[in-house]
Amino acid sequence: MASGRVVVVFFFLLSFLCFAFFPVSSRKVSLALYYETLCPYCSDFITNNLVKIFDNGLITIVDLDLVPYGNSRLGSNNSIVCQHGPSECQLNTVEACAISAWPDAQEHLKFIYCIEHLVMEHRYDEWKSCSQQTGLDSTSVLDCYNSGYGEKLELQYAAQTDALQPPHTFVPWVVVDGKPLYDNYRNFEKYICQAYDGEPPKACEGQALTISQEMNSNQGDQVCHINDMTSSSATRKKNEMKKKSLI
Repeated sequence: MASGRVVVVFFFLLSFLCFAFFPVSSRKVSLALYYETLCPYCSDFITNNLVKIFDNGLITIVDLDLVPYGNSRLGSNNSIVCQHGPSECQLNTVEACAISAWPDAQEHLKFIYCIEHLVMEHRYDEWKSCSQQTGLDSTSVLDCYNSGYGEKLELQYAAQTDALQPPHTFVPWVVVDGKPLYDNYRNFEKYICQAYDGEPPKACEGQALTISQEMNSNQGDQVCHINDMTSSSATRKKNEMKKKSLI
């Protein structure tokens, strides 16, 4: 009987020591960005807001999921209609391939940042230069695109986007731990810090003050609404990407 108590005490002490010296790491906060490549507000958010979490260290507590599909729509035979036309369909697919080729968020965002920066400068047709600018070998991205695998990725993103609850009504559509931020999306860092259940990183200091100052800004018009399909929007046939090689 006494030996049984000793065993119980031993395991209690062992558990205490393990917890004290090897604490369980806190769960990362999920951050999902539903976007499309040629929406200027998506490009601005990626290049001027999202990229900051890689500089301030907030990425260490974030599980980032980029979904480049946005306000596109599925037509017959799994054709895709993009809000800003066929060039957007192409770049959505290229960025989907980049995410697949480089699963590490720091790598694929580097490439995507480069493309979206070119979008801001109305030079997105030069996107291939991002391989040289970032030092990333884009061979796997080109292979993904030209093989048609990128189109399969886009269909997966279509299903993921269409399954959103509540449904998205515009992009950029930012979701933190399953909760959409609506037109307050630029304040996403505050919500990440609030959702994190561990010791907050230094980047979380002062977030409440930042938010209170920014809450009065008019962000409602800084989105691409789902119903504002442009007249140049075009249907991309299911096998079109196989016929039009990027090389």
